[in-house]
Amino acid sequence: MSTENEKIKQRADAVIVGNYNRNPAALVKGEGCRLFDADGREYLDFLSGIAVCALGHCHPAVTEAICRQAGELVHVSNLFYTQPQTELAELLVANTFAEKVFFANSGAEANEAAIKLARIASDPGRYEIISLEGSFHGRTLATVAATGQTKFHQGFEPMPEGFAHAPFGDLMVLDNMITDSTCAILCEPIQGESGVRPLSKEYLQGIRTLCDKHDLFLIFDEVQTGMGRTGTLFAYEQLGVTPDIMTVAKALANGLPIGAMLTSSDIASALVPGTHASTFGGNPVVTAAAVATLKTMVAEGFLTGVRERGLYFREQLQKLVPRFPKLLADVRGVGMIWALVLTEAGTVHGADLVKRMFDHGYLINFAGNVALRFVPPLIVTTAEIDRLTTELAEVFAEY
Repeated sequence: MSTENEKIKQRADAVIVGNYNRNPAALVKGEGCRLFDADGREYLDFLSGIAVCALGHCHPAVTEAICRQAGELVHVSNLFYTQPQTELAELLVANTFAEKVFFANSGAEANEAAIKLARIASDPGRYEIISLEGSFHGRTLATVAATGQTKFHQGFEPMPEGFAHAPFGDLMVLDNMITDSTCAILCEPIQGESGVRPLSKEYLQGIRTLCDKHDLFLIFDEVQTGMGRTGTLFAYEQLGVTPDIMTVAKALANGLPIGAMLTSSDIASALVPGTHASTFGGNPVVTAAAVATLKTMVAEGFLTGVRERGLYFREQLQKLVPRFPKLLADVRGVGMIWALVLTEAGTVHGADLVKRMFDHGYLINFAGNVALRFVPPLIVTTAEIDRLTTELAEVFAEY
């Protein structure tokens, strides 16, 4: 007899494009750090929709904001002003370096806007953007071209021109790659999709110096690292480096689709009416959810708690490394984005380890074919962290 999960899976597989490797569970309900499937099974979520549901599932303040706004106004287009969009922009400006905000629907769209802005705000003939090997910036053709991982390019060639990829961590090579055609350098403070690889403070400060020296825009992709994930609202706050343009998405509306590009008034002035737009960008319901999300995060004590529990999480993960030296090589990350880096032998089992944890009721993933990645809701408790690490130890022991 088919389970409810199996029935939904069969229906979905019959009609939905098969471009995802989905786990065999149809998730129907969420609360905090817990998810439930159609058969009533509970999962402890250390993936949070891939760093999206930062306040957990169905956070009361966000749910209330969505329901209230859906009963008042759902959509009018950006030919008109709306109150939620305006309030969200004000909050982002008040809590960042930025003076202006453009709203889109995803991280890829926010990065597209940043790419277009860097080009149109630069002198004629300057259009090339240098990003880093190992980076990930989205799935549109331009953001795939900007992504420094050739596996994402395969089958979609030729890539749009105007993008180059510098070796990770080598400032001298990066400097030598800059030409008269270069307009910007694009990077993530932490490369999440290639296995949680932090860029050092010194390296990022060096990139800032190169941008100043060559009159280039520095673009920070904080789609994954933004919205409290690193323990501050945005990662750049910890680095002593301020970008010219920054993108954010994922956790901004705690699960509703949104992206934003932030910059200064001077740079933003290059985008005059007709140069760029988004039909649904800044939608009233989505921005109302984002306002509730952002207000919760900037409330006194919230980010302090994230940092404290993040340090606890790191300590618990670090205890596993010497216990399982054949599988585990290192721990890296900050705040609430962590990776257990696997040994060469361990990577053979990476996908299987994720499956075993799923079978045991825990959601994690395997990033960059090198590390187990943990991006739980920022509200995760120390008790839930203990449950995860205890289960990890039991699964590792099987190997």
